[in-house]
Amino acid sequence: MSMRLILASGSPRRQEILHNAGFTFEVRPSSVNEDPLPGESPEAMVTRLAREKALQVAADAAVGSLVLGADTTVVIDTEILAKPIDYSDASRMLRRLSGRSHCVLTGVCLVDSPDRVIASRCERTEVRFRELSDADIRDYVASGEPFDKAGAYAIQGRASRFVTRIDGCYFNVVGLPMALVDKLIASVGEDHKSQATE
Repeated sequence: MSMRLILASGSPRRQEILHNAGFTFEVRPSSVNEDPLPGESPEAMVTRLAREKALQVAADAAVGSLVLGADTTVVIDTEILAKPIDYSDASRMLRRLSGRSHCVLTGVCLVDSPDRVIASRCERTEVRFRELSDADIRDYVASGEPFDKAGAYAIQGRASRFVTRIDGCYFNVVGLPMALVDKLIASVGEDHKSQATE
């Protein structure tokens, strides 16, 4: 019998990636505080948050449910670029990314409810931006797209115009490294994929 798959995230981008990959699942967003701990590395932060999100949701899920937690952040020169708080913050982040390479990290965690951690991993992708003009930044921020995105941009949206190179998993930059997630779920030995219908 297949286990129930639960996505511990309200992100429409993660939901779309998982759905398009052929998985059936339910959505139960977590309410974990996403602030980094003092001295915590970006890799440790996303891995910890993915674990905490999955465990929080798994605690209230039916026994035997498979809960997927994820957390994504953007890092440049060791600085974590979280979701911008306002227009000025988004503009600052985009200026930092202009003409340079940065790293996108996503932590993923699978928990067999109520509390058995099956797997916990961190995926890394390098992204390079072209030089951005003041008008590029002004117009992009004015579109409203940056405001719920780590690093103040959506690679699958208008910011696709800024990206000159990507090294690693594209879907990791969107918010869910699907190849890694599929491998981890497959390792559980259960079939969570929906059956294709005519």
